[in-house]
Amino acid sequence: MEELQASLQPRGLTLSTFPDKGRSLLAARGFYPGEVIISQEPYVCVPNNSLTESRCDGCFSKSNLKKCSACHVVWYCGSSCQKLEWKLHRLECQLLAKLDKERRKSVTPTIRMMVKLYLRRKLQNGNVIPVTAMDNYNLVEALVSPILFSLKLEKDMSDIDEKQLLLYAQMANLVNLILQLPNIDIKEIAENFSKFACNAHTICDSELRPLGTGLYPVISIINHSCLPNAILVFEGRLAVVRAVQHIPKDSEVSISYVETAASTITRQKTLKEQYLFTCTCVRCNKLGQYDDLQESAILEGYRCRDYGCSGFLLRESDEKGFVCQQCGLIRNKEEIRKIASDIKALSDKALKCSSSGNLQEAIVLYKNIEKLQKEVYHPFSIILMRTREKLLEILMQLEEWKEALTICRLTIPVYERVYPGFHPLLGLQYYSCGKLEWLEKYIALVIDFILWFTSFVHLLLRETDDAIKSFTKAVDILRITHGTSTPFMKELLMKLEEARAEALFKLSSREDS
Repeated sequence: MEELQASLQPRGLTLSTFPDKGRSLLAARGFYPGEVIISQEPYVCVPNNSLTESRCDGCFSKSNLKKCSACHVVWYCGSSCQKLEWKLHRLECQLLAKLDKERRKSVTPTIRMMVKLYLRRKLQNGNVIPVTAMDNYNLVEALVSPILFSLKLEKDMSDIDEKQLLLYAQMANLVNLILQLPNIDIKEIAENFSKFACNAHTICDSELRPLGTGLYPVISIINHSCLPNAILVFEGRLAVVRAVQHIPKDSEVSISYVETAASTITRQKTLKEQYLFTCTCVRCNKLGQYDDLQESAILEGYRCRDYGCSGFLLRESDEKGFVCQQCGLIRNKEEIRKIASDIKALSDKALKCSSSGNLQEAIVLYKNIEKLQKEVYHPFSIILMRTREKLLEILMQLEEWKEALTICRLTIPVYERVYPGFHPLLGLQYYSCGKLEWLEKYIALVIDFILWFTSFVHLLLRETDDAIKSFTKAVDILRITHGTSTPFMKELLMKLEEARAEALFKLSSREDS
């Protein structure tokens, strides 16, 4: 790791090892919000292709795709992406082309990524692909494997699901069958699959929609915190880590591995199941304290039966009901169980409708779910927030802009509560709200064109001002998490300038009239 240490030094970073965390990335100088800490191209990556959706292997685009005529597995959007990937795909293509049609269907994106991992190692060993301190197979070998981790701690492997171990073994056998390389170790392949589970990253677009999966061995050194000082985003396939708060010299750089909008118990459970460790960050150290119980009850618990009360509920000692910690009213457990059962039945139907494309029926069902959830869950419940997110998604698909804006505005206070100030999801929700407010301006144009000119201008001015406020909030956050040079951010900044220019025009027109 000496070469990696030397490569990190000019970037203002250093590697260190702690007994309770293992390898860690430390700041050798101060970093400020929005500053790029480190970036890395993937060692290997694959798009999330399925039977219903395909993406280019080079840029993950869905446009102008053509399937490789030899292997019939990989897609490209053009010759430039094909040339970019050719050194690696030339070998992969030969192997995939040998498989029969049925076996080829078993080649999932994860299987492909493992095949590409070993082929890239082979090409680097043969000096066909250059080796650098930030791009070599030794970095992959150094990644933590849950299997080896359990053996090292002399654990009984109980933390790793037995079915998962069997799946790793079956997948390793398929990879071995495809590769047919001499001296390949099936156990090593299985261990690498377990490394993928803990270390591979979901590659997302600028709006955090998943596109593919990639292995970034240096980025994977960065440890987790439920209150991180950095954020991981992607510019194409490039992984970029930016500071979201001031990181003083000698401080550890941290990102979040899991959704942070959850109770401490939920976050701890997710981290333990997927990453096999217990988080001891500032947020998690409050587990069991009154503030933590209150936050958990608000995020994932129930509301007081007095709708005018904003209190949160905790379970009674006899477990027959829940007591409001503000007004003392008791809510019957059976009443909550009945509503929860109705919500579950409606949710199953809504999922089937949305999956089958029956969006109008799905909207009706999700509205009924939201109505029931408002009766039982706290207004800041993330369960209610998720339902509204689904409603928003479907309403936007149906181009029901006015109703979508109403739902989007309802989610903003919850986002502001559950996400830190510079979280990209908060910035993106402001952006969605701004776009809907901008569309609302044109809806007003159609509906109110017969109104008297002065009142009409006043209406458009108010809606433009709303859009400006939302776009400005989005820019304030996303310039920190995304930078300002990506096409996504340039589009956002352009929308903000257009809205400001139109507001000035409307204001001057109003004054002239």
